[in-house]
Amino acid sequence: MKTTTPVTTPHGHHEAASPIAMLVLEHEVILRALALLEQLGQRLESRVTVDRSSLSWLIDFFRTFADRCHHVKEEAQLFPALERCGLPKESGPLSVMLEEHEAGRVLVRGMTEGDDQEIARAIRGYVALLRAHIDKENSVLFPLAEQLLSDEEQQALARAFDEVEEAQGPDLHERLLAGLARLERS
Repeated sequence: MKTTTPVTTPHGHHEAASPIAMLVLEHEVILRALALLEQLGQRLESRVTVDRSSLSWLIDFFRTFADRCHHVKEEAQLFPALERCGLPKESGPLSVMLEEHEAGRVLVRGMTEGDDQEIARAIRGYVALLRAHIDKENSVLFPLAEQLLSDEEQQALARAFDEVEEAQGPDLHERLLAGLARLERS
């Protein structure tokens, strides 16, 4: 880890973490929520009753935590920093990540439209897309970022990430994590 910016991890612990490590921790939270979403999608496909409030909460979670918090950090902060290091936005990994972010948004919208089978298809597509996307970021893009970004750039990125979280509301992550933990227990 290059920087020593104190952060609150998705598990609520304060520790020093690089901005890339922060994104990886957020991926772990997103994967937990994907597992729950996948279960609901399978129930819909099997025509088994689904708790609609849980489904609605998860859709809101992905819109808020995955998109407005996590993807915004990548799109508004990390990707421009990588562009400044010479990684083109129009092709290569950044282009793929941006396309997949947009495809994810379309699939999340699809989870709110149509009959249960259409919703289940959107869920299945979203779960598959995000798992593959997270794997690409964790195994390709993030190691590349660790190599390309200087200590100073990573410190600036960590500060920018903190500002994104503050703009969303200082306790938003904690509320979402508590809600996710409740859903996992139920």
